Amino acid sequence: MEEEEQKKENFLKKIYRKQYKKLLIIPALLLLLALLQIGFQTANTGDFLNKGVSLKGGLTVTIETDADIIELEGYLNDNFPSADISVRKISKTGEQIGVIIEASDVGADSLVSLLEEKLEVEREEYSIEVMGSSLGASFFRETFRALILAFVFMGIVVFIYFRIPVPSIAVILSAFSDIIVTLAIVNVMGIKLSTAGIAAFLMLIGYSVDTDILLSTRVLKRKGGEVLDRVFKAMKTGFTMSITTIVAIFVALIFSQSEVLKQIMTILLIGLFVDLINTWIQNAGILRWYVKRKRNKYEES
Repeated sequence: MEEEEQKKENFLKKIYRKQYKKLLIIPALLLLLALLQIGFQTANTGDFLNKGVSLKGGLTVTIETDADIIELEGYLNDNFPSADISVRKISKTGEQIGVIIEASDVGADSLVSLLEEKLEVEREEYSIEVMGSSLGASFFRETFRALILAFVFMGIVVFIYFRIPVPSIAVILSAFSDIIVTLAIVNVMGIKLSTAGIAAFLMLIGYSVDTDILLSTRVLKRKGGEVLDRVFKAMKTGFTMSITTIVAIFVALIFSQSEVLKQIMTILLIGLFVDLINTWIQNAGILRWYVKRKRNKYEES
């Protein structure tokens, strides 16, 4: 049994040692596809992401009902073809207890009267929140600005810490790839981002930088042993960190009843899986190439 595990480990190390440059094609292809998806969406919709009501303005109606959400959404879209309407269910212990309707480009009175007629509900059985389009746009600008500033300051801190261009750029590239690829997947899934969703991307920057700095520190700062051995030691610690976080997120997704919390957890879950590829294939590959190139220059001199 131990011999089989040793052979398997040696086989994986052999691929990782000899084919690491070819493996870089995987994260590069993911980033390219993500950029194409975002570009295609921007060209078709005018927005590079799917904005929820809190980011573009509109109505949020919460109703206590067990109505079928697919039928209800179809009914509303038939009556308001030019509006952007989505319907989500509210669940408790697996049982539907209500629905949340988010709508933009539609009048509040028209929507409410149609819902009262369709669902036969009274005024006390539902609540309405109205977000103005200018206020929603303002929220989006502020949260997006916060995301950009967080990324810029992260890059500055990384450059100050390592003071070496290539490893610093590798860390920044990995964090950038995490954000872009995760955003593209979120777009494909049709998730409409709220301000909480933007906050999830801020958190994702932190998670990404944690594993990247762990890897870079182990490879560049520590001496002794082969570079690949240092990568594998860092990988063991990094995978433990990521898996414990992923398990916690799964638990939150299963037991949470909050749609806001579920959106945050979903984005983080996608981002963490993407980060595994960008950190341990892309960043590790770039660092190994850099260390090997530096060693060859030193030997030549």
